[in-house]
Amino acid sequence: MAASGSLQRIKLGQFAGLHRGQMIPLGTRACYFCAALTLSEEDLHEYLTEPVSSLPPAIASRLPRLEIFLVPYLERGLDPPGRAKTTPEPLVAPDKPADEHSLASGFLLTETQATLAFAVKDAEVADYHYRFYRTIAELSAGETGENVPPDYTKLVQAEIGHNAHGEVDEESWRLKTELTARDRAATRSKRFRAYIRRSFIDTLTLYLHGICCDIDVETGPRQLASNLLRKRLRLLRSLFPPPEGYAVLPEDLQAASR
Repeated sequence: MAASGSLQRIKLGQFAGLHRGQMIPLGTRACYFCAALTLSEEDLHEYLTEPVSSLPPAIASRLPRLEIFLVPYLERGLDPPGRAKTTPEPLVAPDKPADEHSLASGFLLTETQATLAFAVKDAEVADYHYRFYRTIAELSAGETGENVPPDYTKLVQAEIGHNAHGEVDEESWRLKTELTARDRAATRSKRFRAYIRRSFIDTLTLYLHGICCDIDVETGPRQLASNLLRKRLRLLRSLFPPPEGYAVLPEDLQAASR
């Protein structure tokens, strides 16, 4: 399915406003619009139906209504001159931007609605799935980490107390390595809270992605030990059970086959 008309370089908020009346419902809490792209029914299932339907109900119920836009490319916006540096609003672009200005995804958030945009031209479906679930995880965590479950914070605090090495992804690993001894002891510090939020986002991204797709956990010197990662995933499974018919861990598959 494709949108008619030529696509112009435009801010995401303006683009959403222009096409909001053309959006197609996707269940009761989401809708979508494909811009200047031709997607088969199989593509729509892979890009939209399956990722949305595999969201745990406890996650979906906490999210605002989702507007999902699949666009050719996204471009990093520029900070308005004379203003304090902020996160610029992304631009929808018909042509591929220079690498340093290219974005894989972007979103705008209000109290009742989240506008999500994903650049899908020249992108692998697996990369799109990762960006989709990472965006969902960021929305779930809250802007300052206010929605990170206390049980998750306690689990990570216990890891730190045992000098556990590694993390799930690069950003949380970087923040973990920047923690000082004082941050580790006084866990209300700004650096510690930033680390917990990013750790939760990275772990929840992996959890959600694993519900929808068969994925391999990246190995390497910064990777969290598998037994600790399994504890995190089991905790998230208890807090946010997958929809009926979906599994996360190998033991879930074995139980479903009995």
